[in-house]
Amino acid sequence: MKQTYSFRNGEVHCSDDAVAPICVYSAPTRQEREELRVSLGLDDYDLDAALDPEEIPRLEFGEHGCANIIWKRPKNVSVGAQLRFDVSSVGMFMRPDRLVMVTADEQMDFGEREFRGVHNLNDFLLKQLLHTVHHYLGHLKVIKQINAELGSKISVSMENRYYLQMLALSESLIYYIDGIEANAAVLGKMRGASHRLSLDEKQQDSLHDIVLDMQQCARQAGIYSSVLSGLMDARGAIINNNVNTLLKNLTLISVIFLPLNLVASIGGMSEFSVWTAGLDWRLSYALLLLGMAISGWLTWRVIMFMAEGRRLPWFRRSR
Repeated sequence: MKQTYSFRNGEVHCSDDAVAPICVYSAPTRQEREELRVSLGLDDYDLDAALDPEEIPRLEFGEHGCANIIWKRPKNVSVGAQLRFDVSSVGMFMRPDRLVMVTADEQMDFGEREFRGVHNLNDFLLKQLLHTVHHYLGHLKVIKQINAELGSKISVSMENRYYLQMLALSESLIYYIDGIEANAAVLGKMRGASHRLSLDEKQQDSLHDIVLDMQQCARQAGIYSSVLSGLMDARGAIINNNVNTLLKNLTLISVIFLPLNLVASIGGMSEFSVWTAGLDWRLSYALLLLGMAISGWLTWRVIMFMAEGRRLPWFRRSR
């Protein structure tokens, strides 16, 4: 899909002008790819690089002030069985009077606050780079919140669903760190070659700020990744401990009911009627239930003392 944009009152607006300064191709068709080859002189290598999410970000300069930038930006979050935070590539092809962006994702939106105060192509390029940094930072904040929420759920969980979501977050952070650090390298090259991009002094200061923001974003992503990977083993141990506690409780219940089953089995036989022939059946069965309750309580107390590593009171007195 092709969409053109122009500058008006320091903002970016959609335009129907065929020669608008900004042109965005979202998931270009075969006809649009041929149009890009003719109008910009691009080849299949450049177009495939702009559409390949695994492509390494880079900056290449051509003749007559032309520059080709392959840039990594985060994709919108996909909510399904697992949360996925992925990155995608976008190609930004700078020409003296035009900027063409090629991406495989959905149509871009330039109506946000970061795109105010845009009067020329260089301003727009810097705003686009800054918007990517803020996009990464926003996703990192969401990842931190999701991690905290998953941690509270895992503390009482006995299944792997939340643990697998944490694995997906850890994998996403790896891709984020790779994309952020690669973008930081591109920004460093741009700052060193700012004269070839015809950046004025104010734009150079803005580029310097973007470089610092990207470096801070890279450090923050690295810290989140280290913390998340460090907590993975601990939270996996918590799940195992929860399962072990459940099995312990089930075993305790089974052991307590073993002698009770024996007494109940005897009570259901004819011998019990013979033993209590001189008593009223209501009294005899009440005594049976009382004996079962006392037996179950004594069994539970013995097991709890043994589980705590303590000696039974009568063993302490005998010594």
